[in-house]
Amino acid sequence: MTEDPTAPGALPSPEEAAPGGGAHLDAVYRAEFGRVVAALTARFRDLDLAEEMAQEAFVEAVRRWPSEGVPPNPGAWLTVVARNRALDRLRRESTRQARHEEADMLGAPEDPMLPVTSVVDERLRLLFTCSHPALAPESRVALTLRLLGGLTVPEVADAFLVPERTMAQRITRAKRKIAAANIPYRVPPDHELPERLSGVLAVVYLVFTEGHLPGSGAVAVREDLCAEAIRLCRLLRELMPDEPEVAGLLALMLLTDARRSARVDDEGVLVTLDEQDRSRWDRAEIAEGHALVRECLRRNQAGHYQLLAAVNAVHTDAPTAADTAWDQVLALYDQIVAVTPTPVVALNRAVALAEVAGPAAGLEVVDGLAGPLDGYHPFHATRADLLRRLGRAEEARAAYDRALALAGNPAEQAFLQRRRAALP
Repeated sequence: MTEDPTAPGALPSPEEAAPGGGAHLDAVYRAEFGRVVAALTARFRDLDLAEEMAQEAFVEAVRRWPSEGVPPNPGAWLTVVARNRALDRLRRESTRQARHEEADMLGAPEDPMLPVTSVVDERLRLLFTCSHPALAPESRVALTLRLLGGLTVPEVADAFLVPERTMAQRITRAKRKIAAANIPYRVPPDHELPERLSGVLAVVYLVFTEGHLPGSGAVAVREDLCAEAIRLCRLLRELMPDEPEVAGLLALMLLTDARRSARVDDEGVLVTLDEQDRSRWDRAEIAEGHALVRECLRRNQAGHYQLLAAVNAVHTDAPTAADTAWDQVLALYDQIVAVTPTPVVALNRAVALAEVAGPAAGLEVVDGLAGPLDGYHPFHATRADLLRRLGRAEEARAAYDRALALAGNPAEQAFLQRRRAALP
């Protein structure tokens, strides 16, 4: 496995690069890594080579940008440097001479000052390549989060609740499978789209989820990942306009993203839905999301993302938290459980049940999920809140402690600490 350029020691520290430069480089890495990998994969048809050269380009940026300044188009600069490094590598390796000759015929060198105009399509092709049915479902999602979302291996491991070493091996196996099976780097023909759609949508939603509430790192929200996931879903909708789940996922992300500016207060603490300032919600995104939900309802082909979008439509339709139609939310979660009977869905349904039937009813369901969700911090945070509402302070304190031990998002940690401190 190629060393991760965001791992400790792989890149110079911010102080070594330039005062304040490390944070800026990290932001560029988050925004551009997937684009560079996609551009190189399009040209060389080699995921390992693309990832390694993208990493080398970022190392070169750390070395040069502090003294030379950040170029006007960082992504194009990084792509050109990575491409040239790749060509140099291929020239040195005689066993890849044929591939080098093919790469040289793919086009003239790009101008590093010009934007990489084809990058969005390249990322969509990479998304479908990583979602090939020959790969195991968990490998498809993990590989795309790593290459397309620019997440580090530890971040991907956190998203799957598995050890970092396990995730690194999973990603390596997936890349080898792509090479061995000669999986083409392209958007598949129409008749192959349905068998890949569920995997593609799962990846897009996980990219969005990681942006909406990062599992680790110093930032509470990663707007770049949220925007990229929404952009990819819009491209999918253009490609597959008759697929209701594509419309459902786009609606879900828009209705969730609409609340972004109200989700963290000025002190960096997460603000729960019932306490958010609803005047700060993005009404344009809400209107578009509601229109998509209505379109899905007319199709009458209920699926997982459409139902989740409908839940968010109920929340964003309520002028105040007290006006939320929790009975509708619970009824929708009953349908989601039937479509996607997972422990996480059951946990979310329990939250709605607690609002309709009281915290004791919700806690009874939550306690029954302890086995599969013990390592999932929202489980312990939900349980702590229900115990708090029931006046069981000592048990709530222990549940908050467990949630804090597992949570990696700074805004969420601050929220849990505040709730714990307020216990009697």
